[in-house]
Amino acid sequence: MKLKHFTFVFILLCFLFSCKENEASKATIKQDLLIDLTKLNNEIIQFQKLVKNNSSQKEIVEQFKKSRLAYKKIEWAIEYFIPETARFMNGPALDEMELEENRSFEPHGFQVMEEMIYPEYVSESKEDLTRELNIFQSNIKHLKSTFEVITISDDYILDAIQQSVFCVIALGITGFDSPILQSSIPEAGESLISIPKSLEKINSNSKSLSELKVLIGKAQQYCKENDNFNAFDRAFFITEFLNPISKKIKAFQKEENIKTVKKNSPLKPTVETIFDKDAFDVNAFVLSEEYNFTKEKAVLGEKLFYDKNLSKNNDRSCATCHNPQKAFTDGLKTNVSLTGSNLARNTPTLTYASLQNAQFWDMRQLDLEKQSVDVIQNKDEMHGSMENIHAKIQLDKEYINLFKKAYPKTSKPEAWQIQNAIASYVRSLNSFDSRFDEYMRGNKNALNNEEIEGMNLFMGKAKCATCHFTPLFNGTVPPSYSKTEHEVIGTPNEASGKSLSPDKGRYIYNQMPQLVGAFKTPTVRNSAVTAPYMHNGVFKTLEEVVSFYNKGGGIGLGYEVENQTLPFDKLNLTVKEEKALVAFMKTLTDKKYQ
Repeated sequence: MKLKHFTFVFILLCFLFSCKENEASKATIKQDLLIDLTKLNNEIIQFQKLVKNNSSQKEIVEQFKKSRLAYKKIEWAIEYFIPETARFMNGPALDEMELEENRSFEPHGFQVMEEMIYPEYVSESKEDLTRELNIFQSNIKHLKSTFEVITISDDYILDAIQQSVFCVIALGITGFDSPILQSSIPEAGESLISIPKSLEKINSNSKSLSELKVLIGKAQQYCKENDNFNAFDRAFFITEFLNPISKKIKAFQKEENIKTVKKNSPLKPTVETIFDKDAFDVNAFVLSEEYNFTKEKAVLGEKLFYDKNLSKNNDRSCATCHNPQKAFTDGLKTNVSLTGSNLARNTPTLTYASLQNAQFWDMRQLDLEKQSVDVIQNKDEMHGSMENIHAKIQLDKEYINLFKKAYPKTSKPEAWQIQNAIASYVRSLNSFDSRFDEYMRGNKNALNNEEIEGMNLFMGKAKCATCHFTPLFNGTVPPSYSKTEHEVIGTPNEASGKSLSPDKGRYIYNQMPQLVGAFKTPTVRNSAVTAPYMHNGVFKTLEEVVSFYNKGGGIGLGYEVENQTLPFDKLNLTVKEEKALVAFMKTLTDKKYQ
């Protein structure tokens, strides 16, 4: 009995010691965050002094870079734990809009300051720059007070760190948050510093951690030795460093038996890399749990998708405009209405459409369920009646059997299930099996040298990936994927570029000046088989699309597009580079369309 009693006491003491040690490690992580915030604040104070003393542009730009590097060391925690503040510290220099309330907020933070100081800094900007720095300092104070009171557990630390690696891939090395100075590469190296530093607090003796340190050291060295933004080899950096780092973080998590964070996120918590075949969960974009995807729903939805009885005259189905042979597009500039006239907009692909937070070019519907009803009931497209369709289905034995399999909890087909089934079929159309995907999963022979050059251009000099985010290549912003972006690019009305498209896009439904000519950023996946391009189908080839962007969009063509969100400077891509860019986009084609 004495031995058992001693053993119990010993285990209890070990447990209590472990708990105290665990609590101490979290306190140390929080202390580190507060120390890093103080360092960031010191850099901002120095920045303020230089501005106040009318220092040279060179000194101001260099201090700006130092301040950004200090921010990058702690960005992983700010972006994860306090994203609403992060948006106004390092978000895009574009108005933040709340469409439900029809109001907008002016941007703040580093990207706004970057535009003030580069390529030139004039004395007239001093007052505005001082104001921005003061706001930034207020945000630092808010971060400090928040970090002092929140609880940070191991599972959230692991999740935040993993997401930071995904951020470096999808945003950091693309120039997303350094569009003018293009200081993204050294900043990417700085972002990795926090990974081993934080994991050490959990277990400094971990085997995975020691291997991780070596990898991160090499990655940082690579960034230092190859800091030219345009020349940086992103394909090599991701496959040789960032993906292995991501895998090692997951290995560390398994070694330490740290649970995954349960949250409604498109990125599954089990992923090793952002390029895993099953990395994305379509259920993160559904209305509620009863709308979740199942194979049985998709089977039912496929039958409905090809059923012409959904239209008023029984002569048109969803597949009439969304041809599966063309990656669910139709190959037309714009399709034809029921009365024979041309529709206003090009038919977009349904592949990967489930991985976004808005549907249609003008983003007027938030989910696929509403999208299907919108099309079916549209008098120009199908002119059907959901009430009549529901009535027909209840008289069809084959449909009734399929509904029982798809919705076993209900006794008979319900109207909402028709929408959900069609949406479920669309949710089944994400393959993630292109040659690009193979390459990112380790098959070095999947891409040739020209295609790899094109990938590096896409994520670098050509700036494509600052809107079409890797690896979805649409406008759904990583790593939270809670927002899908629109862009104003100044699309011409005809390929000759004589006039601007008169289509006002999102402005039709949300009449804010920033939204005139704004359209959803579509996926570039399967773009090789979904011509023609743009909301009006104005460009017949990918070469024409690349040429348009190379010239600087609408403003580059000489149009007056005051609210253009696309950078309007020429990209200065050579003919060879344009060709490589097109070659890369063709590698994003799913196997079934190759």
